[in-house]
Amino acid sequence: MRKIFFFLAIILFSALWTFYSARAQDRYKSKGMRTYCNPVNLSYRFCLDKPSRREAADPTLILFKDEYYLFASKSGGYWHSNNLLDWDLIETQDLPVEEYAPTAVVIKDTVYFMASGEKNPIFKTADPKNGKWKVANPGLPFNLTDPDLFYDDDGRLYLYWGCSNKYPLYVVELDLRNNLQPIGNPKELFGADVKDYGWERPGDDNTSKNNPWFEGSWMNKYNGKYYLQFAVPGTEFKSYADGVYVSESPFGPFVCQRSNPFSLKHGGFICGAGHGSTFRDKFGNYWHIATQTISVKHMFERRLGIFPAGFDKDGVMFAQTAWGDYPQLMPVKKNEPVQNSFTGWMLLSYKKNAAASSTIDSLPTTNAFDENIRTYWSAKTGDKGEWIGVDLGRKSLVKALQINFAEHETNIFGKKGGIYYQYKIEYSNDGVNWKTMVDKSNNAVDAPHDYIELSKPVNARYIKLINLHVPGGTFAVSGFRVFGNASFPKPKSVNSFTAVRDLADTRNASLKWEKDKTATGYMINYGADKNKLYNHLMVYENNYVELHGLTAGVDYYFSIDSFNEGGISKGNQIIQAKANP
Repeated sequence: MRKIFFFLAIILFSALWTFYSARAQDRYKSKGMRTYCNPVNLSYRFCLDKPSRREAADPTLILFKDEYYLFASKSGGYWHSNNLLDWDLIETQDLPVEEYAPTAVVIKDTVYFMASGEKNPIFKTADPKNGKWKVANPGLPFNLTDPDLFYDDDGRLYLYWGCSNKYPLYVVELDLRNNLQPIGNPKELFGADVKDYGWERPGDDNTSKNNPWFEGSWMNKYNGKYYLQFAVPGTEFKSYADGVYVSESPFGPFVCQRSNPFSLKHGGFICGAGHGSTFRDKFGNYWHIATQTISVKHMFERRLGIFPAGFDKDGVMFAQTAWGDYPQLMPVKKNEPVQNSFTGWMLLSYKKNAAASSTIDSLPTTNAFDENIRTYWSAKTGDKGEWIGVDLGRKSLVKALQINFAEHETNIFGKKGGIYYQYKIEYSNDGVNWKTMVDKSNNAVDAPHDYIELSKPVNARYIKLINLHVPGGTFAVSGFRVFGNASFPKPKSVNSFTAVRDLADTRNASLKWEKDKTATGYMINYGADKNKLYNHLMVYENNYVELHGLTAGVDYYFSIDSFNEGGISKGNQIIQAKANP
């Protein structure tokens, strides 16, 4: 009898979960909301040099006349959008789009642009949508790298720059009434300080003794204060992050914000949240768009990620990167609080059993489900009909999918015809009878990180991705990611854990907690204030982690959330790790 009641309870729970999950998605739809998933699904251009790979980095995103324009390094143009979700590429012959680290600024009814390079000319246009630009300043009297143009609310224009493992950032004012010529000499600002700031140390885990790259300046003004952002320690590292210094003046002196780095994504499917720009959308919400790293085929193999950002009541700047490569809601109004953007759709495909039509031995199917964009599976060919499938282990409510294609054995350079992917996604509950979930057989848009939000959730256990066309090379996938919810109990909350500071080097700390076999992973939340745990580290499976990116001499606070396919269990304990106990 007990078994019958238990079985009926499971059926009822599953039905209720399906009903309320569908209702929740209907609420999103009724409000006109859509979702997105990092990395941003752009038509990342293939680089012009060997090896064949895609790249975009060092993004500047601006709002001009209620439309968005995105500039990124070596992208063959720049992108335009009305909603931060759908992007079209604008090609131009007028701008140096093959240079690194472009910047743009809106001054009244005109957009100004410049990039790294010799002489650093500045361009302008009143209509960036048509791709036509004019020269506003043919060149500055000095060379610079990683520029940032900042227009203050008092009508003055400033230029910040710097990209070096030896030198600091600089600033100079530009004269808007004299063809943007510099006013006076550049002023030296501040540089790296690895002795105090562990997050400035190079390496995937901030453990290298080399000098960091100090680069990628960006300025925002908030409540009368100036927030000068910069990137460390290097674009190829998982620890690539943006820090921020604050001042009462655009010339400084600047003081390092206690909560730093303000933009960090150190774990999960794709890492890195450095060298970016912070902007407000048409509803007034703050965002931070930044560079994310792959760095397998080449150090500069990179993508872009966009994260909700803001300033708290105390003026502390932050970016919300937790769950930053899971589906997020794109607001259609002023979104308060900005932290409330995660859909709650969990990853259903992590390390699940997989099969494929064919496999290169060194690139197994497990690579498509290990939550690591740096590894990938590949079929032996790029032929129509090659496929990869996954068994979710149980019938689950699927709400979204992300297909991250990998460029294996491609021989593509720049832009040409035929660069797009065509495929079908089928689903089944018995592994025998299949139905179509997604049909992209007529797709002609380049979408290398294709994200599909289903119009209606689908109950499925088996899911198969079938190739119809790849632009070159083999059919290869770095992440076949399935999101939704399973009728599965959440893991236990992390009731206790240890957080121990390395007293010989307080830039380091170690955390350990009891492992829960039902947990897929854990989210470590930490910060320099008990109520400001703005940094996060996603950990799969392990119950131990070492951090090397803390600020020396500063006390830190930690909490740990556990998660699985059923949802998230918030940690109910915050532990202080003192620098000087």
